[in-house]
Amino acid sequence: MKIILASGSPRRHLLLNMINLPHEVIPSTVDEIVNPALKPHEVAEELALQKGSDVAQSNPGKLIIAADTIVVLDDVILGKPSDFSEAFAMLSQLSGRTHEVITGVALIKGNALEKTVFHVSTSVTFAKLTPAEIKAYIQTGSPMDKAGSYGIQDDFGSLFVSRIDGDYFNVVGLPIQKLYETLKSFEPKAVEQIIQS
Repeated sequence: MKIILASGSPRRHLLLNMINLPHEVIPSTVDEIVNPALKPHEVAEELALQKGSDVAQSNPGKLIIAADTIVVLDDVILGKPSDFSEAFAMLSQLSGRTHEVITGVALIKGNALEKTVFHVSTSVTFAKLTPAEIKAYIQTGSPMDKAGSYGIQDDFGSLFVSRIDGDYFNVVGLPIQKLYETLKSFEPKAVEQIIQS
């Protein structure tokens, strides 16, 4: 069973390596466009499905794993910051508050004929941040490629998190336990690779 991770995220690649799931990385090039009327979890699932379907078209007979992670505060999706000021605004909003991190995952086999989609949500609470702390973090460059302008796995970003309720790996970018449980029924051969490796 050949497996493709339809994501350029180094964090998702590392997580699949962590569970010994052999795979190759082929990032999707699809334009991420969704209906603004969708609920946040529906947005995450739809984006994952778009990415997975895009890669599946040129890789028949392989198992495609695609994911999209979003950060939600007050029902508003916080994407990746475009510049310093946007990152500062996002982190200031998250300071001292609880937000949701939602990852949508799509598993696709064949020419997108067999597929399943799910999402996992994790609550993350930030400590109160000072402007100096926020500026110092942004200057590391780490927030610029991350939804919500932070990474829980970062040396510095992890200092902001005072509480987490739910799957930690979901916040990193891929809910490993739910993925494993879903693979048991969707593609048992992939589970065998994990167990036997």
